[in-house]
Amino acid sequence: MHRWMSMLNNIGFPQSFHLTYIVEILILTVIIYELLIWVKNTRAWTLLKGIVVVTAFALISYFFHLTTLTWLMSKTAGVLVTVVVIVFQPELRRALEQLGRKNIIFSIFGTSAVIAEEDRRSRDKINSEIVKAVFEMSKVKTGALIVMEKKVILNEYERTGIPIDALISSQLLMNIFEHNTPLHDGAVFIRNQRVVAATCYLPLSDNMELSKELGTRHRAGVGISEVSDSLTIIVSEETGAVSIAESGKLTRSVSPDDLKAKLAEITQGVDEGKRKKLRERIKNERKTDA
Repeated sequence: MHRWMSMLNNIGFPQSFHLTYIVEILILTVIIYELLIWVKNTRAWTLLKGIVVVTAFALISYFFHLTTLTWLMSKTAGVLVTVVVIVFQPELRRALEQLGRKNIIFSIFGTSAVIAEEDRRSRDKINSEIVKAVFEMSKVKTGALIVMEKKVILNEYERTGIPIDALISSQLLMNIFEHNTPLHDGAVFIRNQRVVAATCYLPLSDNMELSKELGTRHRAGVGISEVSDSLTIIVSEETGAVSIAESGKLTRSVSPDDLKAKLAEITQGVDEGKRKKLRERIKNERKTDA
């Protein structure tokens, strides 16, 4: 034991323990957690990957004595920090604003069980509202494009539209996509059971395997699914058919039951076994109806 304590003292570990050490650890934990959340929800994730690549090159040049690269990186390091601050100034400002509004104590020690229970109760109702809106629009051939976010936050595409931040209802979704209304053109983003933005522009897919009869709305739905893990619901303005885009693949002529199952899979974390049972039940119901 004495040997281990000596080793810890040699690397700078304090000989005595103080309560302030626990306080410092908690503060650092909160700071690192908030920093990681901010990185995940902004373009900083892409920046972080770029920094990792640059750091790898710097280490390689240092260990292999590549003097020219080492000198160049040492001279440009300060400039890169300034460039990062300038480029990500909006994200940094937004992060500080959110930090000022957030109740940190509640976020750490909050009643997560109560929140989870409330979410669970509302998910079925919200899914039903989405399905109702989609197939009501399908009946009258109202074109619609609804992006359901999963783990990847798509702030860069949401910023191209108009912020809404409203509770989901079938009436709201149908009013947004109603012809000749200010918000009908573009996509709607749904995150955490709320409509967060409308009239958003999405990247178009360049997949040559997509049918030529599909228009811009379908290509945009597939395009956003190629660059993220989102699920996109598409209602055709020409035929009224409902399609789903996920992982770069388009599933056409989706039924209300299929859409319900897919939304349940997203919002309730349905496992593979439950998914199979749900599909079998839907098939049996269809056979019975036939």
